[in-house]
Amino acid sequence: MAVSAVKSMYWEVFPPMPTKRVYCTPVYQDRQLFVFGGCSETGLPLDKVEMLDVVSQKWTGLPSMPTPRAGAAVAILNKQILTIGGMNEDQCPLGSMDVFNMDEGKWEKKAPLGQPSMGITAVKKDGKVYALGGMGLEAAPQALVRVYEADRDHWQPLPPMLTPQYAASAFLKSNKIFVLGGRQGKLPVTAFEALDLETKSWTKYPCIPSRRAFANCAMTEKCFYSLGGLQQPGPHNFYSRPHFVNTVEEFDMEQGNWLKQSRSTRMREKRADFSVGHVGGRMIAAGGLGNQPVPLGSVEGFNPVKRKWESLPPMNFPRCSCANLQVDNMLFVIGGVEQGPSNAVEALCDRESI
Repeated sequence: MAVSAVKSMYWEVFPPMPTKRVYCTPVYQDRQLFVFGGCSETGLPLDKVEMLDVVSQKWTGLPSMPTPRAGAAVAILNKQILTIGGMNEDQCPLGSMDVFNMDEGKWEKKAPLGQPSMGITAVKKDGKVYALGGMGLEAAPQALVRVYEADRDHWQPLPPMLTPQYAASAFLKSNKIFVLGGRQGKLPVTAFEALDLETKSWTKYPCIPSRRAFANCAMTEKCFYSLGGLQQPGPHNFYSRPHFVNTVEEFDMEQGNWLKQSRSTRMREKRADFSVGHVGGRMIAAGGLGNQPVPLGSVEGFNPVKRKWESLPPMNFPRCSCANLQVDNMLFVIGGVEQGPSNAVEALCDRESI
C-alpha cells in the first residue's frame, strides 16, 4: 500500500453547521454531507437536518425530522435516507423509523424496528440495511439483529449477536459483518464476533485483550485494531483511578489471533473518545480526550510500512465526541464537544490523492 508523505496531509475547514450539536449522525452522497439530529446545547434531542454542498460550501436547512432524535442510525438506500431508532426528548430509546425522500424533499413514516433501540450499529450491503444491537428500555443492552428490506418495507429478524451491546464498531468484509467492542451500560465490551450473511450464523473470535472504555476500532485489509481508551482499575493493574492509554491491539486475520503488543506501535498520545479513519494509506486518530483540561487537537497516523505512528497536522478545532465519516480518502470530523456542543466541520485530506 502506498503511504503519502506527512506534508501532503492537510485539514480542509468547511463553513460551520448552522446548529451546534453532539451525537448527530452524518451521511454523504454525491458531494453532499447530510447531518441528522443530535443533542443541542440544552441537552435535548434535535429534529434539525442540515445539508452541506461540498462544492459550493453552502449549508441548506432541510425539512425537520418528524421525530427529534439523538444517536440515531442513518443509512442511504437509493434516494431515501433512513433514520433509525435513537433517543427521544424523554431520554428513552425510539423504535420508529423516519425516511427522507431526497427527490421529493419529504419525510414519511416507515416500518418501525419493533423494539425501541438507541446506539444501533447499522451496516448497508446489497440494498439492505442491517441494524445490530442497541440499548433498550432501562439501559438494557440488546443482542437484536434486524435487516430492512425496502421493497417490502419490512424488518426481518436474524440470529441475535452472541453478546448484547450497543455503540459497537462494525466492519463489512466480503460477506461478513464483524462487530467489535461496544458497551453494556457504563461497562466496555471486549467481544469480537462476525455474522456470515450467507449462512446467517455467528462466529466468535478471541476477545479484545484489554477492557477500555471509549476506545476506538479500525480495520485494514488484513487486520483489526482496538485503539486507546480509558483504562478502568482492575485486578491486573495497580492504578487507583481510571487513566487514558495509548494502547494499540492488533488482530491478524491470517493468524487468527491478537498479536503481542509492541511498545513501538503504541499511539504517540494517550487518548479516548476520538475520531478514526483512513487517509493517505494511514490509520488516523484525531482529537478526543487525554491528559489535558480541554479536548485534544492533536492528530497522528499509523504508517503500516514503518510500523509506527507519525504526527500529522492538528485539527483546527480541538474536540471530542465527534461524528466522523469516512468518504473515499477524506475523514470528516463533525460537531462534537469543545466547551459545549460544536458546529465545526473539517476533513483530513491528502494532496497526493486529489
